[in-house]
Amino acid sequence: MLDPQLLAITIQRNVVDALTEDLGHGDPTARLIAEHTHAHAQVICRENAVLCGQHWFEAVFRLLDSDSQINWLAKEGDNISAGQLLCELAGNARALLSAERTALNFLQTLSATASITRRYVNATGNASCLIMDTRKTLPGLRMAQKYAVLTGGGNNQRMGLWDGILIKENHIAAAGSIANVLAMTRNNPLPVQIEVENLAQLQESLDAGATLILLDNFNLPTLRQAVQITAGRATLEASGGIDLDNIAAVAATGVQRISIGALTKHVQATDLSMRIVTHAETDAV
Repeated sequence: MLDPQLLAITIQRNVVDALTEDLGHGDPTARLIAEHTHAHAQVICRENAVLCGQHWFEAVFRLLDSDSQINWLAKEGDNISAGQLLCELAGNARALLSAERTALNFLQTLSATASITRRYVNATGNASCLIMDTRKTLPGLRMAQKYAVLTGGGNNQRMGLWDGILIKENHIAAAGSIANVLAMTRNNPLPVQIEVENLAQLQESLDAGATLILLDNFNLPTLRQAVQITAGRATLEASGGIDLDNIAAVAATGVQRISIGALTKHVQATDLSMRIVTHAETDAV
C-alpha cells in the first residue's frame, strides 16, 4: 500500500514538473482567447481501458485555475469503453486549453498501466498468484505507475533500491557465494529476495535460509520442479519471458508471484480526447 501523504506530495511534484516542461514561459496560443473567457469541455475515451490517474488530472487543471470544476462520470479503477464520456469540465478557457495536454498525458499513461495490469491479472486464471510490478518504470513516474498497477489489481514490489534487498548475480559474484551474501542480510530489517538462475542455486538459497526467491527465466518444467523442491519453505516468484499468452501456464505451476516488467515499461497510452463543447462566454470582471 502506498503512503497517502507521500503519494499526495508526489502528485503535486509530478504536476508542477510536467506543467513547467510544457508551459515554459507561457502559452501564447491560449492567450489568443480573451482573458476572462469561461468554457466547458468533455473528456471521451476512444478505446476500452481501465480508468486511472484522476488525481493527477485534477491537479493539473486546479493548478492553473483553482476554481475549475470537474464532474467525473466514471470512477478510478472502472472498466471504461470506447465512446464513453469520462468527465465534464468548466473553468477559465485559457486554463482549460493550457492544461489539456499535460492532464491527458497523465490520464492516458496511468490508464494504460492500469489496463495492462488488469489484463495480466485476469489472464492468470489463478487468484492466489500475485502479479507484481518492477522498477522498470518511466523516469520520474515511479510512484504514479506503481499506483496505477495497484489500481489495475496488481501488487507493488519495492519502491526503489532503498526499501528492499534484491540480490542478483553480480551481488552473489561480488560476495563470493549465495551463502555468503545471504549471511550478510541476517540482521537486516528490510525484505530480502534473492534471484536464482537454476535449480542448484535454488537449493543453495534454500539451504542458506532464503524465504523469498526470484526464479529468473525458468521454463515451465523447471518452474514445476522448483515448486516441488521448495515445498513451501519459501515464496517463489517467476520472472522473465512471461507474457499474456503463457502467464496462465506459469501461474499453474504453483509459484506464488509473477513479476512483469511490461506493466510499466511497455506503455501504449490509452486513447482519450478533450473537446470544448460550449460557446465561450466572457465572465464578468
